[in-house]
Amino acid sequence: METIHPDVEKVLLTEDQIHEIVTKLGDQITKDYAGKNPLIVCILRGAFIFTADLIRAIKVPCEVDFMAVSSYGSESQSSGVVRITKDLSTKIEGRDVIITEDILDSGLTLSYLYNLLKARNPKSIRICVFAVKDIPNKKAAIKPDYLGITVPNAFIVGYGLDYAEKYRNLLYLGVLKPEVYSSQKD
Repeated sequence: METIHPDVEKVLLTEDQIHEIVTKLGDQITKDYAGKNPLIVCILRGAFIFTADLIRAIKVPCEVDFMAVSSYGSESQSSGVVRITKDLSTKIEGRDVIITEDILDSGLTLSYLYNLLKARNPKSIRICVFAVKDIPNKKAAIKPDYLGITVPNAFIVGYGLDYAEKYRNLLYLGVLKPEVYSSQKD
Protein backbone atom coordinates (compact mmCIF):
# COMPACT_ATOMS: atom_id res chain seq x y z
CA MET A 1 0.00 0.00 0.00
CA GLU A 2 1.18 3.51 -0.73
CA THR A 3 2.16 5.91 2.02
CA ILE A 4 -0.76 7.73 3.62
CA HIS A 5 -0.93 11.38 2.59
CA PRO A 6 -0.18 13.70 5.55
CA ASP A 7 -3.58 15.43 5.11
CA VAL A 8 -5.44 12.12 5.51
CA GLU A 9 -6.58 11.19 9.01
CA LYS A 10 -7.24 7.51 8.25
CA VAL A 11 -7.73 5.05 5.40
CA LEU A 12 -11.29 3.75 4.99
CA LEU A 13 -10.68 1.42 2.04
CA THR A 14 -7.47 0.07 0.56
CA GLU A 15 -6.89 -0.26 -3.16
CA ASP A 16 -7.64 -4.01 -2.92
CA GLN A 17 -10.89 -3.42 -1.03
CA ILE A 18 -11.97 -0.86 -3.65
CA HIS A 19 -11.23 -3.36 -6.44
CA GLU A 20 -13.35 -6.00 -4.70
CA ILE A 21 -16.32 -3.59 -4.37
CA VAL A 22 -16.10 -2.48 -8.02
CA THR A 23 -15.86 -6.10 -9.22
CA LYS A 24 -19.06 -7.00 -7.33
CA LEU A 25 -20.87 -3.99 -8.83
CA GLY A 26 -19.65 -4.94 -12.31
CA ASP A 27 -20.82 -8.53 -11.84
CA GLN A 28 -24.30 -7.38 -10.79
CA ILE A 29 -24.62 -4.93 -13.70
CA THR A 30 -23.39 -7.65 -16.10
CA LYS A 31 -26.13 -9.97 -14.83
CA ASP A 32 -28.85 -7.29 -14.94
CA TYR A 33 -27.94 -6.08 -18.44
CA ALA A 34 -27.33 -9.43 -20.17
CA GLY A 35 -28.12 -9.03 -23.86
CA LYS A 36 -28.25 -5.23 -23.58
CA ASN A 37 -25.88 -2.37 -24.35
CA PRO A 38 -26.26 0.15 -21.52
CA LEU A 39 -25.00 3.71 -21.71
CA ILE A 40 -22.92 4.54 -18.67
CA VAL A 41 -23.23 8.24 -17.79
CA CYS A 42 -20.25 9.26 -15.68
CA ILE A 43 -20.68 12.35 -13.52
CA LEU A 44 -17.44 14.29 -13.75
CA ARG A 45 -15.09 14.82 -12.17
CA GLY A 46 -15.29 12.68 -9.07
CA ALA A 47 -16.67 9.53 -10.68
CA PHE A 48 -14.21 9.20 -13.58
CA ILE A 49 -11.83 6.78 -11.85
CA PHE A 50 -14.69 4.68 -10.44
CA THR A 51 -16.40 4.62 -13.84
CA ALA A 52 -13.21 3.58 -15.65
CA ASP A 53 -12.76 0.67 -13.24
CA LEU A 54 -16.46 -0.20 -13.36
CA ILE A 55 -16.72 -0.44 -17.14
CA ARG A 56 -13.73 -2.80 -17.13
CA ALA A 57 -15.64 -4.96 -14.61
CA ILE A 58 -18.83 -4.99 -16.73
CA LYS A 59 -18.77 -7.97 -19.10
CA VAL A 60 -21.56 -6.89 -21.49
CA PRO A 61 -21.13 -4.31 -24.24
CA CYS A 62 -21.57 -0.80 -22.91
CA GLU A 63 -20.96 2.76 -23.99
CA VAL A 64 -19.82 5.73 -21.92
CA ASP A 65 -20.66 9.42 -21.95
CA PHE A 66 -19.95 12.19 -19.50
CA MET A 67 -21.75 15.00 -17.73
CA ALA A 68 -20.12 17.64 -15.59
CA VAL A 69 -22.02 19.49 -12.92
CA SER A 70 -21.07 21.94 -10.27
CA SER A 71 -22.64 22.27 -6.84
CA TYR A 72 -19.62 22.46 -4.54
CA GLY A 73 -16.91 24.68 -6.02
CA SER A 74 -14.12 24.72 -3.44
CA GLU A 75 -16.49 24.49 -0.48
CA SER A 76 -16.82 21.48 1.78
CA GLN A 77 -20.64 21.45 1.53
CA SER A 78 -22.92 21.61 -1.50
CA SER A 79 -24.27 25.04 -2.39
CA GLY A 80 -27.56 23.41 -3.44
CA VAL A 81 -27.40 25.08 -6.86
CA VAL A 82 -26.70 22.67 -9.72
CA ARG A 83 -25.06 23.93 -12.90
CA ILE A 84 -24.56 21.67 -15.93
CA THR A 85 -21.07 22.50 -17.19
CA LYS A 86 -20.87 19.64 -19.74
CA ASP A 87 -23.91 17.87 -21.14
CA LEU A 88 -24.13 14.47 -22.83
CA SER A 89 -22.98 14.02 -26.41
CA THR A 90 -25.15 10.91 -26.82
CA LYS A 91 -28.92 10.88 -27.29
CA ILE A 92 -30.44 8.70 -24.58
CA GLU A 93 -34.00 8.34 -25.85
CA GLY A 94 -34.89 4.63 -25.83
CA ARG A 95 -31.56 3.67 -24.19
CA ASP A 96 -30.80 1.80 -20.99
CA VAL A 97 -28.89 4.36 -18.92
CA ILE A 98 -26.79 3.89 -15.79
CA ILE A 99 -25.63 7.06 -14.02
CA THR A 100 -22.35 6.56 -12.15
CA GLU A 101 -21.49 8.81 -9.23
CA ASP A 102 -18.64 8.78 -6.74
CA ILE A 103 -20.38 9.58 -3.45
CA LEU A 104 -23.91 10.37 -2.35
CA ASP A 105 -24.62 12.55 0.65
CA SER A 106 -27.70 14.78 0.36
CA GLY A 107 -28.57 13.32 -3.05
CA LEU A 108 -29.88 16.67 -4.30
CA THR A 109 -27.52 16.93 -7.27
CA LEU A 110 -28.07 13.31 -8.29
CA SER A 111 -31.84 13.67 -7.93
CA TYR A 112 -31.74 16.73 -10.18
CA LEU A 113 -29.70 14.86 -12.81
CA TYR A 114 -31.92 11.78 -12.62
CA ASN A 115 -35.03 13.89 -13.32
CA LEU A 116 -33.25 15.83 -16.08
CA LEU A 117 -32.22 12.61 -17.85
CA LYS A 118 -35.55 10.88 -17.26
CA ALA A 119 -37.23 13.74 -19.14
CA ARG A 120 -35.15 12.71 -22.19
CA ASN A 121 -37.13 9.44 -22.38
CA PRO A 122 -34.55 6.69 -21.85
CA LYS A 123 -35.83 3.10 -21.90
CA SER A 124 -34.58 2.72 -18.33
CA ILE A 125 -32.43 4.70 -15.94
CA ARG A 126 -30.57 3.41 -12.90
CA ILE A 127 -28.01 4.87 -10.54
CA CYS A 128 -24.72 3.28 -9.50
CA VAL A 129 -22.90 4.97 -6.62
CA PHE A 130 -19.55 3.92 -5.25
CA ALA A 131 -20.26 5.21 -1.72
CA VAL A 132 -23.11 6.65 0.31
CA LYS A 133 -22.47 8.74 3.40
CA ASP A 134 -24.16 7.54 6.56
CA ILE A 135 -25.61 10.80 7.84
CA PRO A 136 -27.57 10.34 11.08
CA ASN A 137 -31.24 11.37 10.90
CA LYS A 138 -30.95 12.31 7.24
CA LYS A 139 -32.26 10.42 4.24
CA ALA A 140 -30.76 11.13 0.81
CA ALA A 141 -33.09 12.67 -1.80
CA ILE A 142 -32.58 9.65 -4.07
CA LYS A 143 -31.70 5.99 -3.54
CA PRO A 144 -29.12 4.28 -5.78
CA ASP A 145 -29.95 1.03 -7.55
CA TYR A 146 -26.35 -0.15 -7.16
CA LEU A 147 -24.32 0.74 -4.09
CA GLY A 148 -20.71 -0.13 -3.38
CA ILE A 149 -20.33 0.81 0.28
CA THR A 150 -21.63 3.04 3.06
CA VAL A 151 -19.04 5.38 4.57
CA PRO A 152 -19.08 7.55 7.69
CA ASN A 153 -20.25 11.15 7.59
CA ALA A 154 -16.78 12.62 7.14
CA PHE A 155 -14.93 14.44 4.38
CA ILE A 156 -13.86 11.56 2.12
CA VAL A 157 -11.03 11.88 -0.42
CA GLY A 158 -9.10 9.61 -2.77
CA TYR A 159 -10.13 7.31 -5.59
CA GLY A 160 -11.40 10.29 -7.60
CA LEU A 161 -12.95 12.17 -4.69
CA ASP A 162 -11.40 15.53 -3.98
CA TYR A 163 -11.27 18.59 -1.85
CA ALA A 164 -10.54 21.74 -3.89
CA GLU A 165 -9.31 19.50 -6.76
CA LYS A 166 -6.69 17.76 -4.58
CA TYR A 167 -6.35 14.13 -3.48
CA ARG A 168 -8.19 12.53 -6.47
CA ASN A 169 -5.06 10.51 -7.30
CA LEU A 170 -4.88 8.66 -3.98
CA LEU A 171 -5.26 4.92 -4.59
CA TYR A 172 -7.24 4.47 -1.39
CA LEU A 173 -10.32 6.10 0.13
CA GLY A 174 -9.54 8.15 3.20
CA VAL A 175 -10.89 10.69 5.65
CA LEU A 176 -9.47 14.18 5.25
CA LYS A 177 -8.22 15.83 8.45
CA PRO A 178 -10.74 18.53 9.49
CA GLU A 179 -8.03 21.16 9.88
CA VAL A 180 -7.32 20.90 6.15
CA TYR A 181 -10.76 22.09 5.04
CA SER A 182 -11.65 24.21 8.06
CA SER A 183 -8.48 26.31 7.61
CA GLN A 184 -9.57 27.14 4.05
CA LYS A 185 -12.60 29.12 5.29
CA ASP A 186 -10.50 31.93 6.78
